[in-house]
Amino acid sequence: MAPTMDSLSTLLDLHSLRAGAFFAGNLCGTHGFPDDAGRGHLHVIRSGRVRILGIQKRAIDIDSPTLLFLTRPAARRLVVDAQAGSDMVCGTVQFGLEGWNPVTSALPDVVSVPLADLPDLDGLLTTLFTEAFAQRIGRQAILDRCCEIVALRLLRHCVEQGIARGGTLAGLAHPRLAPALQAIHQQPEAPWTLDRLAALAHMSRARLALLFKQVTGDPPMAYVTAWRIATAQALLRKGLPIQRVAGDVGYATVGAFSKAFVRLVGVPPSAWLAAPQTAPPAAARQAGTTR
Repeated sequence: MAPTMDSLSTLLDLHSLRAGAFFAGNLCGTHGFPDDAGRGHLHVIRSGRVRILGIQKRAIDIDSPTLLFLTRPAARRLVVDAQAGSDMVCGTVQFGLEGWNPVTSALPDVVSVPLADLPDLDGLLTTLFTEAFAQRIGRQAILDRCCEIVALRLLRHCVEQGIARGGTLAGLAHPRLAPALQAIHQQPEAPWTLDRLAALAHMSRARLALLFKQVTGDPPMAYVTAWRIATAQALLRKGLPIQRVAGDVGYATVGAFSKAFVRLVGVPPSAWLAAPQTAPPAAARQAGTTR
């Protein structure tokens, strides 16, 4: 059974995806990129030969139009012909989550998809590269929006093609598990039990527990707790008081919530909230056309 996009939309609605271009144009020569484990990186390569060093033991060689998504990018170098260069758009992809990430945890470190396999992106890519070589008002905003849609289309492709072989995306693609996962995502405050989740999946408790762990990598109730804490982090960052957040994610008392929070995050909610967030590098807002 094909996965429904409602399940993916629910996940992304709750924890919003943000993307933005940090380079757009013709890239030449060798360029180093620092480690950026907190965000994914997109490279939409329209032309030219590109070699990527540092992500895997062996170099990644690209010699045809390709969409490359690095889910947990390590420090790396892009090597491009110094004369012809490569027309490309590079961007960051970040989800409204901190710590556990049920989206990218399901994907391999490198997702490489030939643009020929994504024909429905033709119109969007035309717009993307028209803006890449333009200097017009609103250019950065258009590039950022295009990158967001490219990232969403890529996630859809990963689910439909079975590239997500574990984690949440694989669970959402499973016809039995998807209803249970959607319910957890939509109602983290509900008093979830293995019995209730099994009923949604139309399975026995034992069968659900086994299948859920096989497909997503987590036991059902451990997943519930992880989702609640990830949702709580997003709500706390929005400024909601801890007492309200505790109730919104299913805990009867602040004490019970704090105990679960410490177990997963390592520090109490107040200490975690007081810690400074990692600021994005300045380069993320400096897309430019170069040759």
